[in-house]
Amino acid sequence: MNIFKATAAVAVLVAGTLPGATFAETLKVSTFVPPKHAFNRMLTAWGEELAEKSGGELTIDLFPAGQLGPPPRQYDLAATGAADVAVHLTATTPGRFPMAELAALPLSYPSAGSDSATSSQRLTELAGDYLAAENPGTKILWMAVTPPLKINVKTDGLSMLSDLEGLRIRYAGKVFQAMIEDLGASPMPVSPSQVSESLSKGVIDGATFPYEALMAFDLGDALSHSIEPGMASAVFSVVMNEAKFNALSAEHQQLIIDTTGPARANAYGAMWDAGEKHGKEYILSKGVEIVTLEGGELDKLTAIVEPIIANTIKAVEDSGKPGQAFFDAYTQ
Repeated sequence: MNIFKATAAVAVLVAGTLPGATFAETLKVSTFVPPKHAFNRMLTAWGEELAEKSGGELTIDLFPAGQLGPPPRQYDLAATGAADVAVHLTATTPGRFPMAELAALPLSYPSAGSDSATSSQRLTELAGDYLAAENPGTKILWMAVTPPLKINVKTDGLSMLSDLEGLRIRYAGKVFQAMIEDLGASPMPVSPSQVSESLSKGVIDGATFPYEALMAFDLGDALSHSIEPGMASAVFSVVMNEAKFNALSAEHQQLIIDTTGPARANAYGAMWDAGEKHGKEYILSKGVEIVTLEGGELDKLTAIVEPIIANTIKAVEDSGKPGQAFFDAYTQ
């Protein structure tokens, strides 16, 4: 071998073993939401930021729409390393993330506001102290709390809560299941991607979604009414395989830390809030009527959700977790 080539080869080998050596890395990122969903837009923007700040050494490869697995498997994709990063909706695995699910309780938001930017940032700020233990094998990059989900239905007429009685409504998580039952309707466990078909076939009469998701799943033509205020939120986590994170160079680890966390949660929430505004314009353009609960109807809703809140927090406390402390910190 040419002595100069040999020397260069040894130099590369030695450099690769030096502390702090940085190698090109591509992170496999999984989501189950449609390609146009806000999550995929934000993750794409995050990937572009990583690439720019790393000089092209750290990039992402995004797999949307459940290409790597259905909604309930997203967390395990990251925990097992089948994906490096995944977006998980806690409602798809009921009871597995009881602390995080407290942020999805009805009419329960940070005192600073119920918008997604505020809620997502606050939940991410609390994640290290309260949520890490129920996310083994992963590192929480940020949490995301949707704008409050509305009950959206197709029906001949809807003006009060009693009009929901007897309807079959797709729900997300135990909280909405309890609410729907208390409203006299039947909760139906339908995955987000199957809602359109289920509505068209008459399997369900409605679904719980924020406006942004109605637009993302193109459900405007299948619905007639939406109820305000939004009754509860859904909670997502963006998690990274812990072993993968630890295997990265110190520079890449710090870059991920610097580009995620509460600031990224706020930025994503702001994007979601903007999407919610556009989503509302979208459903109105489709002729969907928005029914706003006021006075006695709003009091009726509050009376329905109060025991759900109390019982859910108690169940978490009874399991030995600091449910009340977390809820108070989140809503303060």
